[in-house]
Amino acid sequence: MRLHVVDHPLVAHKLTTLRDERTDSPTFRRLADELVTLLAYEATRDVRTEQVDIRTPVAPTTGVRLSYPRPLVVPILRAGLGMLDGMVRLLPTAEVGFLGMVRDEKTLEARTYATRMPDDLSGRQVYVVDPMLATGGTLVAAINLLIELGADDVTALCLLAAPEGVEVMERALAGKPVTVVTAAVDERLNERGFIVPGLGDAGDRLYGTAS
Repeated sequence: MRLHVVDHPLVAHKLTTLRDERTDSPTFRRLADELVTLLAYEATRDVRTEQVDIRTPVAPTTGVRLSYPRPLVVPILRAGLGMLDGMVRLLPTAEVGFLGMVRDEKTLEARTYATRMPDDLSGRQVYVVDPMLATGGTLVAAINLLIELGADDVTALCLLAAPEGVEVMERALAGKPVTVVTAAVDERLNERGFIVPGLGDAGDRLYGTAS
């Protein structure tokens, strides 16, 4: 597994405002969207392309376009939905799948309650979006499911990561074609499995406290 922490002043600036407990939900949603677009720029550096011949108003030339099969963007519900627009803005021709997963707050284990994606992901580059890489269990389960469906290149985009979660993913996904792109790796997890200093519950801050 490859970990890429995006080191950029605009990323750090937006992340700082996201962390601030005074930031309201509308502002949080807007900044999360902007931050995801910045992360997506880095995450798609190796997106697959093919050559295409075109003609400009001046002369013929050769350029590139995204190759087939199209990339697939998979937000993990519900908090991952807050990252979807930022991804598809950069990859407008990508297809979108959905994966509903919930973490048991006592065992901290993830279970799947809904899926909506192609049955066969052979040859697909897949971009999984989930705001927080905390214990790592949710992303490990999600990525293993995608690989079982045939995905051969999976990139996870997270606003924040905890070292414990990174370690779990490195151990569980050793030797698999996985990259994690994040704005920061924080200090640790607390006893409730929340990232410290973190930014709180991303889903609640995006959408309010409704379950």
